[in-house]
Amino acid sequence: MSQTDRGGAASVTRSDLERSTIRAISWRIIPFLIVAYFFSYLDRVNLGFAALTMNAELKFSPLIFSWGAGIFFIGYFLFEVPSNLALEKFGASRWIARIMVTWGIISAAMAWVSGPWSFYILRFLLGVAEAGFFPGIILYLTYWYPAEYRARFLAAFAIAVPVSTVIGAPISGLLLGLDGVMGFKGWQWLFIIEGIPSILLGVVSWFYLTDKPGKAMWLTADQKTWLASRLDSEATAKKAAQHMSLGQALSSPRVLILSLVYFGFVGALYGMQFWLPQIVKAFGFSNAQTGFVTAVPYLFGSVAMILWARHSDHTRERVWHVALALLLTAVALGASSFTSDPTLTLVALTFAAIGTFCTFGVFWTLPTAWLTGTAAAGGIALINSIGNLAGFGGPYLIGWVKETTGSTETGLLVLAIMPLIAALLVLIGKHETRTEFADETAGAK
Repeated sequence: MSQTDRGGAASVTRSDLERSTIRAISWRIIPFLIVAYFFSYLDRVNLGFAALTMNAELKFSPLIFSWGAGIFFIGYFLFEVPSNLALEKFGASRWIARIMVTWGIISAAMAWVSGPWSFYILRFLLGVAEAGFFPGIILYLTYWYPAEYRARFLAAFAIAVPVSTVIGAPISGLLLGLDGVMGFKGWQWLFIIEGIPSILLGVVSWFYLTDKPGKAMWLTADQKTWLASRLDSEATAKKAAQHMSLGQALSSPRVLILSLVYFGFVGALYGMQFWLPQIVKAFGFSNAQTGFVTAVPYLFGSVAMILWARHSDHTRERVWHVALALLLTAVALGASSFTSDPTLTLVALTFAAIGTFCTFGVFWTLPTAWLTGTAAAGGIALINSIGNLAGFGGPYLIGWVKETTGSTETGLLVLAIMPLIAALLVLIGKHETRTEFADETAGAK
């Protein structure tokens, strides 16, 4: 056999090992994380559907609802970085279990809200409980996936966000129909029934999730060796190109810019998420119909998200994939404010959802390209915590505009400014693809 033939055989063997390793990881981890994030996001935003009857029964004004929707993110912001550092210290299985059980209990307890203060307190505590889950999973996935696979599997995990609405919106609309069963209101049943699965999944995660590849009994020795070698090579190359301590990451201008980009994205995401059911209901639909109609933009967003992330991985381009998606979001939100026709409004909001979720699928490749270790834990958490403050600002902005002008559409126009600014910041901040794929660059020399 010639040297070339031997080299070709080795290449095929290496490729087979790589494919089998990534496949084993993906089947083991991704489906469970999707389900966990599905209920995390559902428990966070099901308030939008509960509001269809809860607001009138508890006499909540648009501003009271906006405060309750948004105060979640204050608790989330305050405890995000400490929670992510705790995950790095104690391990994903234990810390994610703690997060899920506590948020499930508090989410179910929302059924006993009786006035503004109990509403504010429980929403704040829900934010405290859930802090660290999303950035913790982003960090956790960097333990398992090399850079070239990251966008598609980040998108696969994040698909839970639009899917939580595609599936959760109709279910939430139908649960409101349980009004009067066993003496509970429909909105109370919504919180109870959708909170319990999070508690059960939290218990399962303690035993199911594996903290690091070295402990994965479900990988072969060869798979562990290949993965460790690949990830160590990437980490070494990134540190050689640009090493950061935790303190440097938390004070980095690049982290700050990415935090502001994420702020603009999150404002658009939650502004739509909390108010879309009420926008749709105003067109004359029943609660159940509102659930199904609200799911439509997110169904299109789910498909676009996966395709856009795969295209980003294939082309190894990140900046324009994020910036163009944000620009689409801004234009579509702005366009939705200029029509009162239900069909045209839903078409515009569908494009806004497509832009929003295409952003979501690629954005997190930007910080994970050059942050590693504890710096990654702190930096990712800081970006997510600052960005999620917009989860307060976006819904509150629409609520304030609606109470001032009587028009939700005007609120959507103002909201469009946030993703527009975020798109410009992405282009200013740029992205070093050379650093993200530094191990390949080094190997090519």
